[in-house]
Amino acid sequence: FNPSRPGAAIGMSSVVLATAGYDHSIRFWEATSGVCYRTLQYPDSQVNKIEITADKTHLAAAGNSHIRVFDVNSNDPQPVISYEGHTGNVTAVGFQKDSKWMFSGGEDGHIRVWDTRSPTCQRCYESRTAVNTVVLHPNQGELISGDQTGHIRVWDLTANACSCELVPEIGTPVRSLSVANDGTMIVAANNNGTCYVWRMMRGTSTTTHFEPLHKLRAHSSYILKCLISPDCQQLATASADKTVKLWNLDGFGLDRTLVGHTRWVWDCVFSVDAAYLVTASSDATAKLWDLSSGDAIRTYTGHHKAAVCCALNDSAIDS
Repeated sequence: FNPSRPGAAIGMSSVVLATAGYDHSIRFWEATSGVCYRTLQYPDSQVNKIEITADKTHLAAAGNSHIRVFDVNSNDPQPVISYEGHTGNVTAVGFQKDSKWMFSGGEDGHIRVWDTRSPTCQRCYESRTAVNTVVLHPNQGELISGDQTGHIRVWDLTANACSCELVPEIGTPVRSLSVANDGTMIVAANNNGTCYVWRMMRGTSTTTHFEPLHKLRAHSSYILKCLISPDCQQLATASADKTVKLWNLDGFGLDRTLVGHTRWVWDCVFSVDAAYLVTASSDATAKLWDLSSGDAIRTYTGHHKAAVCCALNDSAIDS
């Protein structure tokens, strides 16, 4: 994935880049040219989150009380499958690595696990307050949720129970969680602009333990998304202060600040080589940043309301 190289040929199959938000649409973009080649209407509500499967065949869109899954490689405007069960906004969605199941979280305080072959809910966990973020541990055996009262909970899918609970700052909503690909670190970002970082340890049991590592005062306003890079070298924090900051995970120094959006930055995603970042903003644009220079090398323009979520899959698919 080298969008800055002139003439770099990227087939649609090799890079899937999508954005969505408050204009009730999902847009697919050619990463290099910035051309929108497909728009899906999402008439029922705004789109809060989107996720692309590892094999790049399907995109899940989380809206108000439902999740719709679309075929990435067809022109069919209708969803392949729809999931009902949440009440209120679905705030988190993701897939198990082989796309055998999907998970979600919502304002209704529920964390749900869904069968990807049929619209059935396999499991439901109760967080007692609105869930803002859910991530899957790389071991594929634990879901980790963050909620509006500041609780972080680990849901052990084998034991089918909550195995751990953390409250870094009581009453301050946990807005975003990110787990390192190697499973050694977790970051929680909150509404005060603070990131809490823990080392993740495995004890004699299979349960994950958390060792406090660092408290990072990253922004003076809300952090809307935190994300550890695929190479586990950097942490990106996207904020209501209109910037994205990149922090070095070896010492937590500020590597650079990405300035260019004119409103809140809601979401971000790294390219697989961690050389680029895509961001989505209330200014109705998405941007592609070259992280070696800190420059926005492409702006994706087409949404007519806030773009609050983005998804990118440019990884090589194992054949």
